[in-house]
Amino acid sequence: MRAVWLREFGGPEVLVPGPAPTPRPGPGQVLIDVVHANITFVETQFRATGFGPSLATLPVIPGNGVGGVISAVGPDVDPGLVGRRVVTGTGGSGAYAERVVVDATTPVPVPDGLPLDQAVALLADGRTALMLLDAADLRPDDRVLVEAAAGGVGSLLVQLAARAGTRVVGLAGGTRKVSLLPGLGARVAVDYREPDWPDRVRAAVGAVDVVFDGVGGTVGRTAFELLEPGGRMLSFGLASGEWAGIPEQAAAERGVTLIRPAPTPQQLRAYTERALAEAAAGRLRAVIGQRFPLERAADAHAAISARDTVGKTLLDLG
Repeated sequence: MRAVWLREFGGPEVLVPGPAPTPRPGPGQVLIDVVHANITFVETQFRATGFGPSLATLPVIPGNGVGGVISAVGPDVDPGLVGRRVVTGTGGSGAYAERVVVDATTPVPVPDGLPLDQAVALLADGRTALMLLDAADLRPDDRVLVEAAAGGVGSLLVQLAARAGTRVVGLAGGTRKVSLLPGLGARVAVDYREPDWPDRVRAAVGAVDVVFDGVGGTVGRTAFELLEPGGRMLSFGLASGEWAGIPEQAAAERGVTLIRPAPTPQQLRAYTERALAEAAAGRLRAVIGQRFPLERAADAHAAISARDTVGKTLLDLG
């Protein structure tokens, strides 16, 4: 089968297309013909340095999220699963390939009527956004600042927070990204590359009650300073390359709560199912900004690393 290999850490060019043995489902497993693979920022970090949650050793087929169709099942697995459209994690590796094998209990069925590319784009980001939304306990009068608001998770948070009735300030880097935000529900859209962005936020809404921190670094720390006493801050990404790193003592002195959700695997699956259901009902839309064929995985990583993407980036195989 076609696949993309990572044999050494480095720049995007180390992702090299090549053949790989077609996997076979064993007991309790299913084989999925991959139509789309989801690329995450964490995967670009792993490719570059080996940093991240993946425990894979080189050489490896990278990637951890796919959508496709179950084409075969192993012994003792219900043959009625064949033909079902599903999305699934792959256990940390193996997603940049035409076929993957996973435990039969892992895939999440895709609701009828929901395009498979939308489902894949929501696999990781949809569950994250819903988890953050629940943890933040938003109130209709909240002023909510969403960093990296044109990204995969951020674009969903803007939609969800706006639907909850809050006043959403979307923060993104660059004109292209900022222009996307009003259409998602942001009342205010601000470019954090402009040095006076904190003043623009204050002029628009005053202080803020909730910060969804997807950038980290200086931007995240500055956003923390915009929080009203009694505010909440939730960090979900480090687009800057580092976490905001707000000390607990500093937060306590300002009366700010740092919220760090710790969902169980069962809760994460439930969030994924809920995200797919919301999308199928037309209440949530993943922004798919870039698509690449499998053989151009290196180009996809280069675009993400250059911060030249909006929403989700997918590899298309089908």
